[in-house]
Amino acid sequence: MEHDVISMEIVNPHAGGIDVGSRSHWVAVGQSEQDLREYGVFNEDLFAMADWLEENQVKTIAMESTGTYWQNLYAVLLSRGFHVILCNGKFTKNIKGKKTDVKDCQWIQKLHSLGLLSGSFLPDGRTEQLRTYCRHRANLIHSSASTSKKMQKYLRLLNLRLDVVVKDICGLTGISIIKAICDGEKEPQKLASLRHGNCRKSEEEIAKALHSNNRTDYLFALRQELETYEYLQHKIVQCDLEIEKKLNEIIGSDDNKKQHYIDPKTHKRINKNTPKNIDLNLKSYQMFEGTDLLAIEGMSYSTVLALMSEVGIEGIRKFNTAKHFASWLRLAPNNKVSGGKVLSSRVPKGSNRLKIALRNAANAIGNLKESTPLRDFFHRINFRKGRVSDISATARKLAVIIWNMVVKGTTYINPEGYLFLDQKRKLGLVKRIKKQIDKFALTDEDLGFVNT
Repeated sequence: MEHDVISMEIVNPHAGGIDVGSRSHWVAVGQSEQDLREYGVFNEDLFAMADWLEENQVKTIAMESTGTYWQNLYAVLLSRGFHVILCNGKFTKNIKGKKTDVKDCQWIQKLHSLGLLSGSFLPDGRTEQLRTYCRHRANLIHSSASTSKKMQKYLRLLNLRLDVVVKDICGLTGISIIKAICDGEKEPQKLASLRHGNCRKSEEEIAKALHSNNRTDYLFALRQELETYEYLQHKIVQCDLEIEKKLNEIIGSDDNKKQHYIDPKTHKRINKNTPKNIDLNLKSYQMFEGTDLLAIEGMSYSTVLALMSEVGIEGIRKFNTAKHFASWLRLAPNNKVSGGKVLSSRVPKGSNRLKIALRNAANAIGNLKESTPLRDFFHRINFRKGRVSDISATARKLAVIIWNMVVKGTTYINPEGYLFLDQKRKLGLVKRIKKQIDKFALTDEDLGFVNT
C-alpha cells in the first residue's frame, strides 16, 4: 500500500527572509544557494538589499526583531513598498525540523512562505516617536532616583539624618536644606528654618537631626550628586516640553480628537514625577477621542501617559478582542489542558512598560480605603490566591475595561463615584471630630463658637 504524501501549501509565494545582525544582514529569497546574499548595515547596503529583493519580485518579508538593529532596515523596506512582518526570535528558532546546514534567513523564508510566522505588534509612527520621548523621560527619572539615594547616603555619612525627619529628601523641605548644606551652612537652627509649611515635623525636631561631623570628603561628594540631580531635573523639564509638543501635534492634526473637552479632576493626586506643564486629563480625553480613562479608580496620569505612548488608540484597535489585548500584555493565564484537565494556568513570562503601569494601577486599587467594584474584586482574589496573583488579575481586568472603553465606546460607571467617596471622607472626619469632643467633653466656648 502506497502512503500518500502530505505537502504544506505555500501561503506567501513571493516571500523573503532576513536574519538581522549587528554587522551584516543575511537575506534569502529561496532555498537554493544562489538565493542567499549578505549585506552590510550602512545606508547604501540597505538600499542595495531592497533593489535585489525587487529584482527577485519579493513582496512580503519576515525578519527577526534583534535588539535595535532591525529598525533602520525596517524603515527602508517599508519605504520601498514591501510588506514586512517583525517576528519574535523564539517563534523562528523553536520550530522542530530546522537543519544545521540551512542558514537562519532561509529557515525564516521557508516558514514565512508556509504562513507559519506571525508579526509582532508595532505602533504607528507618531505614537512611536511619543514612546521614545516617554521612555527617555522614564530613564531620566530612574537616574534621578539613583542620584537621590546617593545623596541620602552621603547625608547619613555626614551624620545629617534628614531622611528621618522628612518623608522625601528631594521634596521642598529636603532639597532646600541640602542646597544650604552644600553652600556651606552648618548651623542646625538656620537649616531647620528652611522647613516648608507642609512639613509634619517642627523646626526643633528637624534641627536635632542636622548636627554634622563636617567631613569635607563627604560634603564634596554630596555637592557633586546635588549638581547631577539638578542637571537631570532640568533634562526632565526639557523632555516634558517635547512630549507636550508631540501631543499637541498628534491631537491638533485630527479634528475628531481636538473637538473634545473635559473638566479638570480635582480628586486625582498629582505625583511629583508627573509632567507639570501638561494637562494629561484633557490630553488623554482628546487622544482617545472622548474616552475618559481617568474615570477608572486607580488610574493615574502616568498610567494614561503609558497607554498613549506605548500603544495609542490605533494600537488598541488593532486587537480584535479584549482577550487578545490582555494576552499580548502577558496578563492572561496560559492554560495548558490535556485530557480535559488543566495542567497549568500560570501567567506567561514577559513584561513591557504598559504591563508594569497597569500592575502599578492595580496595586493602587488594592490600597484604596473606600469600597469600589475594582477594590472589592482585588480583595476577593487576594483572599483566595494572595497579593501577587491578585495584582495580575486586577491588571488584566483593567486591560479588558480599557479595551472595551476605547474600542466599543463603553462608559465606565462606578456606583461608588468619587463625589460619593468625598462625601464619605467628610462624614468620617465629622464623626472623628465628634468623638474627640465627647472624649474631652469640650464645650462650644472651648471650640470658639461663643456668641458675641
